[in-house]
Amino acid sequence: MKLLFDENLSYRLVAALQDIFPGSAHIRDVGLLGAADRHIWPYAGDNGFLLVSKDSDFYQRSMVFGAPPRLIWLRIGNSPTRVAAELLRARYLIIRRFVEDPEAAFLTLAAD
Repeated sequence: MKLLFDENLSYRLVAALQDIFPGSAHIRDVGLLGAADRHIWPYAGDNGFLLVSKDSDFYQRSMVFGAPPRLIWLRIGNSPTRVAAELLRARYLIIRRFVEDPEAAFLTLAAD
């Protein structure tokens, strides 16, 4: 399971989660920083990424187009990077089940 972090999330998440999500990247790492959602969406799908974002636009895109890519929508507001990292780490098994479900297009994760 490799994650592609949207620009509304820190590039530092790649290193923070590399042990459990190897091969992950931030959109700046793949030359998409500042790119429109319509360019990020197919890149994630074509390259086998789970797209991770706090952006409701990607949630809406997921509802219209479905997967791929699959979306992990973080509902954490303006939280520090640590909160996003802890949430993704704590929900690893939920994310794994999400990936294994052939019908699932998006997963919403919120901090407790």
